[in-house]
Amino acid sequence: MFQLATTLRLLGILVTLFSLTMLPPALIGWIYDESSRWVFLQAFAILMGTGLLIWAAFFRSRGDLQVRDGFVVVVMFWLVLGIFGALPLYLDPMLHISVTDAVFESMSGLTTTGATVIVGLDDLPRAVLWYRQQLQWLGGMGIIVLAVAILPLLGIGGMQLFRAEMPGPMKDTKLAPRIAETARNLWFVYVGLTVACAMAYWGAGMEVFDAIAHSFTTVAIGGFSTYDASIGHFDSTMIESVAVVFMLLGGMNFALHFLVFRRASFAPYRRDEEVRLYLVLLGAGSAIGVAYLLYAGVTGTITEALRWGIFHAVSIGTTTGYSTTDFHLWPGFLPLMLVFLSFVGGCTASTGGGMKVIRVLLLGKQGLREIQRLIHPHAHIAVKVNEKVMPNRVVEAVWGFMAAYILVFAVMVLLLMASGLDQVTSFSAVAGTLNNLGPGLGDVGSNYSSINDFSKWVLVVAMLLGRLEIFTVLVLLSPAFWRR
Repeated sequence: MFQLATTLRLLGILVTLFSLTMLPPALIGWIYDESSRWVFLQAFAILMGTGLLIWAAFFRSRGDLQVRDGFVVVVMFWLVLGIFGALPLYLDPMLHISVTDAVFESMSGLTTTGATVIVGLDDLPRAVLWYRQQLQWLGGMGIIVLAVAILPLLGIGGMQLFRAEMPGPMKDTKLAPRIAETARNLWFVYVGLTVACAMAYWGAGMEVFDAIAHSFTTVAIGGFSTYDASIGHFDSTMIESVAVVFMLLGGMNFALHFLVFRRASFAPYRRDEEVRLYLVLLGAGSAIGVAYLLYAGVTGTITEALRWGIFHAVSIGTTTGYSTTDFHLWPGFLPLMLVFLSFVGGCTASTGGGMKVIRVLLLGKQGLREIQRLIHPHAHIAVKVNEKVMPNRVVEAVWGFMAAYILVFAVMVLLLMASGLDQVTSFSAVAGTLNNLGPGLGDVGSNYSSINDFSKWVLVVAMLLGRLEIFTVLVLLSPAFWRR
């Protein structure tokens, strides 16, 4: 039976927790003497009050969360955060944006999509810039996991939240016996990578504010920047190299990072089939990009081709979305190839988007098994990953995800085209949001400010579906979910 009161009590606690995230940008506004600090304090008061009211109404409710409760809390919480997270953006007079644009920007940040409707970033208050970057950092690993990690005294089981929130088909992998300890381990890695990335950016030439801000969105595989020109603003090979390294790390399984740290050995990377395929795909994309840039005469030197080709293959392939030039204007098939690379995305249990490398690996192995079955119809052929036999249930779930993904993608492309957008813009906009990539082609190559409001709301749904991997949201639409 659905625990409505318990779920709402937890939602109140989590909204109250989220209200605290308005204080850092308010502090930034105070440091730089910006009027935006009052906007964030106002948003803090509204969020804190709302969260406490919800909690007060249901604080006596106690009960263990069941699987269905976990899904409801996760979806409800992301929807609420997407709306409340838009408050300071909508209230800030410096931005002058509509409710639609504010929610779009907020959801894009929280889901680490990186699609933006805001132009003129170079002239915005630093409090607002910090907030956009901070949204992506919090969304990277998931505020639900953070809440489970630091609030074990909630009195509510966390495994259901963790399973609903964490991306990937194999969600039962734990680094520790207790779910709170597992979440803390993941955040330990996440924070460690963020600090290392910020130090590396600073050492490469960024000022402290930009170094910290870009470390948030690099490790989170988000792609928001404090400048309209993104990483290209710095025009630095060193900074681009730092970004490539940490985008690669952010797109890898964080559980593997933890094992590598604990064992002081790179063996977990070498032994993991998913990581090997991930690096092969990005390496192949980089090589093709560099070769075609030289062939088409887009760049004048080999050095420039290497910089652009490798950076954009890693940035788009990991679904980060940074850019150093207008890649959507490159000739030939290259821009579309990069968008297709984002369909694969990052590894499972990473901050990357897309369908995840493990699913592509399993689909490939299943395809090869079906070919072998045509030759040997009576043979029992197992699908293995890392020398372990994958249960048929996992393989079936991957095929189910693929079917749902294609259906959702097709419906959303048709909806955008029906609203008046052209084919290229519609296809790439859905790809950019459903894969949590950000930049697209056509009219959304630079930003999403020019498309109509209806399309923006469709893409907001796409971002949510992509971040929660479709089934977490679609399961709520199933009549069976609500039956006792």
